Amino acid sequence: MRIRIDKDRCVGAGMCALTAPSVFTQDDDGFSELIEGRDDGAGDPLVREAARACPVRAITVADA
Repeated sequence: MRIRIDKDRCVGAGMCALTAPSVFTQDDDGFSELIEGRDDGAGDPLVREAARACPVRAITVADA
């Protein structure tokens, strides 16, 4: 699984970090970013739910 965050689209709502905190965090400006080394989602079942929770659809998840 590959996870991509569109930094131009992200508004910093934080829903991803709330939904899948082992994969997503927020940077110093409040925008979403992946926790280092978690760009593959490492099988976290909440990654797809976090992408769906994003109000601006800034997160895409694709099968590898």
